[in-house]
Amino acid sequence: MYSQGMVGFGHIRRNASIAMALRRSGLRPAIAMIAEAWQAGALPLPTGVDCVTLPAVRRDENGFFDSRILEVSHREVIALRASVIRSVVQSFEPDLLIVDQWPLGAAGELIPALSQIQRRGRTRCVLGLRDVLYDAETVRRVWSTPAHFEAIRDWYDAVWIYGDPAIYDALHEYDLPPEIASKTQYTGYIGQRLRLESMRTSAAVPLPTLPPGKIVLCVVGGGHDGAALTEAFAQAELPPGSTGVIVNGPLMGSPMRRRVQRLARDRSNLVVLDFVEDTTPLIERADRVIAMGGYNTVCEVLSFAKHALIVPRVHPEPEQWIRAERMRNLGLLDVLHPDHLTPDALSTWLARDLGPAPDVRSRVDMGALRRVPRMVSELLGARTAHALSAHAARRASGGWTR
Repeated sequence: MYSQGMVGFGHIRRNASIAMALRRSGLRPAIAMIAEAWQAGALPLPTGVDCVTLPAVRRDENGFFDSRILEVSHREVIALRASVIRSVVQSFEPDLLIVDQWPLGAAGELIPALSQIQRRGRTRCVLGLRDVLYDAETVRRVWSTPAHFEAIRDWYDAVWIYGDPAIYDALHEYDLPPEIASKTQYTGYIGQRLRLESMRTSAAVPLPTLPPGKIVLCVVGGGHDGAALTEAFAQAELPPGSTGVIVNGPLMGSPMRRRVQRLARDRSNLVVLDFVEDTTPLIERADRVIAMGGYNTVCEVLSFAKHALIVPRVHPEPEQWIRAERMRNLGLLDVLHPDHLTPDALSTWLARDLGPAPDVRSRVDMGALRRVPRMVSELLGARTAHALSAHAARRASGGWTR
């Protein structure tokens, strides 16, 4: 599995959920995750999943990639990423490669590995996409390039969209060509109940100690652009008898962390957590959720049918806004434009009687984690699936050889 990194933890969290589902299935594959080190080191990976790390890259204001940490040139860091990926593919000889979002990698670093896979002819390739990539104009300008379409046509066996076309039909919205559409399947959204069950079984991620009673939760994903929301929440009026819980996110700047902590010191009903490995147990525990609108957070809110107010990112990419609007129109959650974000606006929503929980189950397909293992089996075929089980058995008995 390739997770391209760059900003936040959304991509690797989505891939970790899929890896967990595959490990819990009858296939039980050995899974190597290829991801940036700063992401892989911050999040728990499922049992049986190991990680090969890439040097980090970032996109500058002009859309060009450069090294996030190493003091090397653009060409050098991309060449290093390409070399690592190609070495993993050559040594691991995977039955399946699942690539996240970018058909050629964040900056083309997958090309040598994909060329090698095509020559060997042993590995099936899947491109996995979240429900909303960007707005349609950005997709046409940035993602829907001839190079990407040629890569999907020539190198990929399938395209999986981790969403429900009843919410957002990417094939129609982005007017993807027939050669892409013919390879595309919707998996449904990545429901988190199955993953939470797995977490409880392994006791891998303990729930932070919280006071009894009702919990109002504020989460901002990685937190790099969540300062305005956490600050407004820290000053909002909470419902009587409730405790507010803020999760800052690991990428939030130190000055904003300190400001939120100062605001919390003056309130006995407010708890601030600087970093939580996994927010899923907190969202299940919460009575209401106020959050930004990243894919994983929205999936968690829907998984547990929570009353939620989404304050989505709208710039520089409106992906979160598009997703939130579509779900608001179906009555699944409420939305507040960030231009209207104030403590009073949050207080007003928190004071409302929101009625019964949203009817998620009858309106949204949340079955990705149950469906993806079947899709893998179908893609690989019965013979390869049997070989995966045989390989796992040899590893478990100590008789594995390459």
